[in-house]
Amino acid sequence: MFIGRVNGTKLSDEGNYLDLCEARVGAKLRVRGLKGQAAICQRLREMGFCELAEVRKLSDNGALICSVCGSRVALSRSLAKEIIVQPVPSGPAASPA
Repeated sequence: MFIGRVNGTKLSDEGNYLDLCEARVGAKLRVRGLKGQAAICQRLREMGFCELAEVRKLSDNGALICSVCGSRVALSRSLAKEIIVQPVPSGPAASPA
């Protein structure tokens, strides 16, 4: 079932979508979309938060710290709320064949 769009990307209720602030520390995540002003979305993409990029949330004390594209990046909570993510399942079933 279709529940909405984030920058042209269709999101369905079949996915466990949440913003980066809501994800738990240590979670491996996949970026599913960006919301907000076009300039902010563009800057987030330049920082590595492209759609389908894998991100790991490292810390959530004040500024949010994540690992993306081999770098650690600190984000304000307001910017992190603009990043829609989906948890990546762990285990043998999740590994590519």
